[in-house]
Amino acid sequence: MKPEAWLDIPFLTLSDLIRDHAKERASHLAVVQEDRKLDYAALDRTIDRIAATLQRDGLKAKDAIAICAFTSIEYLAVFLAALRAGIAVAPLAPSSLPETIASMIADSSSKIFFLDKAVADELKKVEGSIKARRISLDDSEAGEPFSKWLAAEGAKPAHTDVEPLSAFNIIYSSGTTGTPKGIVQSHAMRWGQVQRAGVIGYTPDAVTMVSTPLYSNTTLVSVFPTLAMGGSLVMMNKFDVEKFLQLSEKYRASHAMLVPVQYRRIMAHPTFDTFDLSAYKNGMKFSTSAPFAADVKGDVVKRWPGGLREYYGLTEGGGTCMLAADVYPNKLHTVGQPLPGHDMRLIDENGEEVGPGEIGEVVGNSPIMMNGYHNNPEKSREAEWFDKTGKRFIRTGDVGRFDEDGFLTLMDRKKDMIISGGFNIYPSDMEAVMVQHPAVLEAAVVGVPSIKWGETPVAFVVLKQGETASANEIQQWTNGRVGKTQRLALVQILPSLPRSAIGKVLKRELRDTVRLAESA
Repeated sequence: MKPEAWLDIPFLTLSDLIRDHAKERASHLAVVQEDRKLDYAALDRTIDRIAATLQRDGLKAKDAIAICAFTSIEYLAVFLAALRAGIAVAPLAPSSLPETIASMIADSSSKIFFLDKAVADELKKVEGSIKARRISLDDSEAGEPFSKWLAAEGAKPAHTDVEPLSAFNIIYSSGTTGTPKGIVQSHAMRWGQVQRAGVIGYTPDAVTMVSTPLYSNTTLVSVFPTLAMGGSLVMMNKFDVEKFLQLSEKYRASHAMLVPVQYRRIMAHPTFDTFDLSAYKNGMKFSTSAPFAADVKGDVVKRWPGGLREYYGLTEGGGTCMLAADVYPNKLHTVGQPLPGHDMRLIDENGEEVGPGEIGEVVGNSPIMMNGYHNNPEKSREAEWFDKTGKRFIRTGDVGRFDEDGFLTLMDRKKDMIISGGFNIYPSDMEAVMVQHPAVLEAAVVGVPSIKWGETPVAFVVLKQGETASANEIQQWTNGRVGKTQRLALVQILPSLPRSAIGKVLKRELRDTVRLAESA
């Protein structure tokens, strides 16, 4: 089937596609992790067995389960089995606060909670508030051992008709800006992503590196297309540059979804050029989730075989932009153009569309949009914008500008914009200046309260290895190169910037550090 033909198929489930692969290419590698491997026949049998066990325990279509554990084949199989039974999955971040994990389990109405020992150890002080039945994926004392909970080998679930608009999963926002919200993605929304798989380079021969956590939507948007097309997943327990390169070479990896900080670390590895990464010529590398520096994109295009595609969009869906970095080397400062069928616009503070070349908040409409936030209709309404015809868009909270060629340049998160003395200051502009200092590796600028200006910018920097520049020197150097209203009130040097598991800088934590310092 030609890749474009997938766009004309009305609706299929991921579960049905995996079952087809199990029949047609049973011995083809589906997933490998360390020394464990499953072909498609074994994966399909495992999915059946787990789905049958869920049904045995009374779960039915439109119920939910939660998973909070580190990457494993069991994690993946449980996720896929729940989908086969029409059950929604809430994949939760182990890095979340214990109280937050407990509240997300309750919010999702999950009847079974799958976890591992590492997560259980962190949840001890709140375990009494978690009512869901606990199953330990690693057979530890975290819950009922997974191997004993499972139905007998050969068990098969009753057939379930999955409705396109039924919940596929509930992805909770990272919580970097407040209490996590449950983003309900439907089977239809995930199908829309799968339909694009062939168009963006996934094939039955794809070998995809999985080096970010399975709870992250960043990871799932590469995992599901790979399986849908009958390709192979190479899952890492934890990201390590040397290990990533070794596995890429060993399994002839063709595809990878990496966040920008991973690309930066990989390209800086002293032995990068000694690895055989030639199989990537037949596939594609992707990036999303965080700002991707133009110089790093350029380095990837120059030294790493194959294409590079940067995606900009939300877990909530709406419009998505794509930058073909290897095709448009003069547009590396942008996040690309809207995908076909994706309507992206810019609006001002009053909800009115802005004119050509003007700055505004990015909103988007596409076939790939969330149902809404779980149990939170008010937040769902806040995330929506409607044009004059009543067309529904999702608000991104990002501020940007389209150039004359239709490429989108992001200025900043709307919430991260600093208003100092009535002037708008975009932290990304200042960060771009600061990383030009010969000693600065990374920079993050945030706004903190100021009696005189309302807000004032402060910066946190990470120095390059071996550099010894002082905070005062960097502050003076930067202030000599930015506008008067942009001048930094403070610079702090850190060993590293606080990040989420998928590489987003946790600016709220940085702001809190400054407040604590001011009140001390």
